[in-house]
Amino acid sequence: MIEGIGIDVVDIARFQESLDRTPALREKLFTESEQSKPAQSLAARFAAKEALYKALSPSHGLHWHDAEVINQPNGKPEFLFRGEIADLVDGAQVHLSLSHDAGIASAMVVVER
Repeated sequence: MIEGIGIDVVDIARFQESLDRTPALREKLFTESEQSKPAQSLAARFAAKEALYKALSPSHGLHWHDAEVINQPNGKPEFLFRGEIADLVDGAQVHLSLSHDAGIASAMVVVER
């Protein structure tokens, strides 16, 4: 049964401008292993975390570092959960799709139990 669906889109150039303007934002939003990714990958990961939040519909905020986007050896993206988010998704399948093209990064998340 589908518990939640979330989608988000990010303008890559605008996102890069935000990172350039506020250098601490990179550390706030992304884990250490995510921080070295190029702008389009960071924008897609930000979209993924926003889409996850929408799919989960929590009653309060979540910690950015508790959901890390990793890639399987075949390139398929998935989340690595920690902390409070790990408790929220315990027992659920979380499906993630990322894309970036024409200056836009997007992500879709489906939470299924």
